[in-house]
This record gives sequence, C-alpha cells and structure tokens, in this order.
Amino acid sequence: MAEYKAPLRDIRFVMNEVFEADKLWASLPALQETVDPETADAILEEAAKMVGGMIAPINRSGDEEGCHWNDGEVTTPAGFKEAYQTYAEGGWVGLTGNSALGAMGMPKMLSSQVEEMTMAANFSFGLYPMLTVGACLSINAHGSDELKETYLPNMYAGTWAGSMCLTEAHSGTDLGMIRTRAEDNGDGSYRISGSKIFITGGDHDLTENIIHLVLAKLPDAPAGPRGISLFLVPKVKVKADGSLGERNNVSCGSIEHKMGIKASATCVMNFDGSVGYLVGEINKGLACMFTMMNYERLGVGIQGLGAGEASYQSAIEYARERIQGRAATGAIQPQKAADPILAHADVRRMLLNMKATTEAGRAFSSYVAKQLDLVKFSDVEEDRLQAEAMVALLTPVAKAFMTDMGLNNTIDGQQVFGGHGYIREWGQEQLVRDARIAQIYEGTNGVQALDLMGRKTVANGGKWTALFVAEIREVAAGIAEEFRTPLLDACDRLQATTDWVLERAANDPNEIGAASVEYLHLFGYTAYAYMWVLMAQKAQQQLDQGTEERGFYEAKLATARYFYKRLLPRVLSLEASIKSGAEPLYALADELF
Repeated sequence: MAEYKAPLRDIRFVMNEVFEADKLWASLPALQETVDPETADAILEEAAKMVGGMIAPINRSGDEEGCHWNDGEVTTPAGFKEAYQTYAEGGWVGLTGNSALGAMGMPKMLSSQVEEMTMAANFSFGLYPMLTVGACLSINAHGSDELKETYLPNMYAGTWAGSMCLTEAHSGTDLGMIRTRAEDNGDGSYRISGSKIFITGGDHDLTENIIHLVLAKLPDAPAGPRGISLFLVPKVKVKADGSLGERNNVSCGSIEHKMGIKASATCVMNFDGSVGYLVGEINKGLACMFTMMNYERLGVGIQGLGAGEASYQSAIEYARERIQGRAATGAIQPQKAADPILAHADVRRMLLNMKATTEAGRAFSSYVAKQLDLVKFSDVEEDRLQAEAMVALLTPVAKAFMTDMGLNNTIDGQQVFGGHGYIREWGQEQLVRDARIAQIYEGTNGVQALDLMGRKTVANGGKWTALFVAEIREVAAGIAEEFRTPLLDACDRLQATTDWVLERAANDPNEIGAASVEYLHLFGYTAYAYMWVLMAQKAQQQLDQGTEERGFYEAKLATARYFYKRLLPRVLSLEASIKSGAEPLYALADELF
C-alpha cells in the first residue's frame, strides 16, 4: 500500500486560493493577532510531517493488534501511547481551544485540514484527540469558571483526555429514554449512576486522566429530552490544588469487538455513584452537548474525506503500476506485456469518481469550517447570523454526504486493486472497514437526513435552503456557460423539490421521512457542484495568467468537467425518486415484510 502523504498542495489551494483564508482572518479582529499565512503554513507543514512520520506507520499494526481489556483497564496497541504523547507535546490537542487557558485558539478552517491528515493517516488514532476536543468545546462554552480552570488546561495539553457518554443499551437516537441518574450531594457535586455503551475512548492508557461528559437525569426531571442534564465526571478525582486524587467510581465493563477502528477503544462505561459536576443548567444538557455537535459532525464528515483520500492515493499508485490487458485504442506500452490498468475506462471512472468527490469534499468541509469561524469570531451581527443559518443547514450534509462519499471511495479504491484489494496486506480492506462506522455514529446518516429535511427545511419553510441557493445563484451569474447552466439547473431542482416536499408535508407527515435521504444527496451533489465552480474559477484565472503550474490547474478544470458531466446528473434520478412520494414506502403492510 502507498505511504500516505498529506495533500498539501491541494489543501493550500482550497484554503489560500479558493477561500482566501488570509483575508478572512484579517477581517476578524479576534484572529488578527492569532494566525497569519506564515503561521498557518508552518502548522500545515508540521502536521504533514507528524502524521506521515509518526501516526501513519502505526495504522496497520494498530488494526491488527487492536485494544486490550483486562480487569477493567484498557491498553492501546503498541506505539499508540508514545505517538499520542508526542502529538500532545506538539500542542495539537489544543490547536483550536481557548487561548486564555493554554490552547492556541486557531480557526476551524485551519484545524479541519489537520483533522483530515490525521484521519487519513490513522482513523483510530485520530478519534482520541477528536473526542477530547469535543469535550473541551462543551466545557468551555457551558462550564463554570471553576470547571474550565480546573480541567481545560490539562485537556488542551493532552495530559488528560475527554469522552462523551450519551448512548445507553436501550437509548440510542432517542436520548430522552436514558436511565442514568444524577443525585444532588448538596455540596456542588452530584452522584452519577448508570451505564453507557459505545463510548469512544471511554478508557485507555494514553493519558493520566479521562474527563467524561455524561448525560443523566435528576429525580424530578421532566420526561423526555427536556429532562436531560450534562455532568462532568473525571476518571480520577482532582484535588483543590489541581493534582490527582483517588480513583472515582468509574469503570470500563468491557470493550467492543468491531468491524473496524479496532485501535480505538469503544467501551461500556459504568458509573456507580460517581462524583460529577453540573455543566450548564439543569435540564439543559442536550443544548450543552449540541454546542459541540456542529463541530463533531463536521469532524465525522472529515473522517470520510480522509479515508477516501488515503484510498485514492493507494489506488492511483496501483493503477499506474499494475499492468493488465491493452488499452482499447492500442498498446500504450508496447515494450511491456500489457498496459497499466489506468488505461481502462472502468478504472478511470472509479478513480475520477474518487478524485472528484474527495476534492469537492475538501472544499466543502473548508466552507463549513469557514461558517463556524464566522459564528465564533465575527463581530458583524449580520455575518454571524447568516453563518449560523448555514452551519445549521449544512452540518447534516457535511456529516452524512461526506461519509457516504467516503465509504463509496474506499470501496472504489478497493475495487481498483481487484483481488488484491480484498487482501489485508494492501490496506484497502481496512479503509473500507474503518470508514463504515462514520455513517453510523454521531447520528446515523438517516437521522442526519431527517434533521436536514425536517428541522432544517420543513420547520422553517425552506428559508435556509433558499439562502444557500441564492448564494450559489449569485456566484453562478459570473461563471462560464459550461458550468453556469447545469449549476443553475441543479439549484432550480433543489428549490423546486424543497417546495414540493413543503407542500406535500402539510397534508402527510410521512413525506418528510420518505424524501429525506434522497433530498440530502440532491443537496450534497448541488453543494459539491458549487464547490467545483469555486475551484474551477480559480484554476481558470491561474491558467489565464500564465501560471507555471499548468498541470495542477488543468487537472482541476478537467475534474470539474468530469463532475458536471458524469456525477451531477444524478440529481435527475434523485428528484424523480423524491417526487414518487411516500406512498410506495407505506403501501406494503408491516406483516408482509
């Protein structure tokens, strides 16, 4: 399998040319003293060296060894602890955290590139800092000053880790059904009792402490999701002076044996009267947790992006070297027994699908990250409100569409290898197994589609979708005809389909769910088409100016044209499927399934 190399040239193209990150950061007073183009480039360079030299080499061995559980303690595969300590010492865990508490305070658009590199190099490894970063977000946004000062510096430093404890055996998507209980001790602390499952990084040997964020209910809490509170529960209690004390009543009951991400500990966590502290307000736990969900769900989308990038790098190297058969137009390498499989149409189709959706995904993740930065750092209310709407609308698309494309791309990459793709030593089958989870956790992709269609579209009469479509149409007015007409057609179909669902849902609530998955994909292909227009514009400008990197920019234009001619037409079938309505889904009686 090819050694993973961070796609720095493409990352720089997206950040610096397409989205002009330097101008964005200069326009935001909160970032003017934090980041500049030189600092950002140095961070990207160091991240590329780190993931390529330290994290990628333990990917396969980590998958083969997996995590170990012994008498309640979890150990990670060989090399993980040392790699994590080096990662933490480099300040990578605190890249975007609160600078007043020891972190670097960098923008999400920059950190999203580092996340992609890390996930592409080693999916399992990347989950440990990701969970810590997510826990830090909630604590920083909703915790008391005492909690923030006690826990965040060590979490940003990577000395302590974090986890999110939401799911229970009987309560997955429907968190209102949780049974974990909290009792007020009367001294500012609570006793937390219950069991959580599927807890990523719930226990491990990478850090000296793990800070769990646990959803629980107080005895007099309202029924359902409105009665959920959030509590901070440390694995090891922290003394008043900040040093570690005795072990809390927190234990790992077992670890799951999984299809993929085997080097990531997925734990059953038991809380037996554990000491915990309220984060945010009583009965407002879901609001506290959702503060980080926009970031985490984008992060999961980036996992799919990273897996697809890693698969593409291996597949294109293999396609250039593997010789089988002759090109349809005649021998390309007559001096050899056969031509490279890159000459064959089906192999090119798969590789171009991978390239087109991966590069569009990188641009889309950066676009969403830009909106998150505007929400967090902008002091212009109109810009902030617009960005908040875009974040709410696009988060489910980023999570679901990017992970759907990510799995498709790992499967295509495996297929390029033929039989060798099914063999462990080539690495492609691991990428397929690892990428599969991203469609499931942090809210399944079906739930993301319901969120997009129901809460983000129908609930506000399609207002946010109209804002996004209006932005695309404004850009489309100034682009070349070859892209303008199909892009505007896709926008028209997205808007018309939105209106159709709104009208039908008024009389039949089943229409929302029936349309949701196809609608999310219709939205995703339209959004990717928008990203390709932004990239094609910049590429054409460089070519017109006589750039010395003609090959790079010509490849951008060729890939944009491929996306528009071979992938964007999928919106036609998606529209037709949606407009078949809910009736075909509900025509079959339950007992006849």
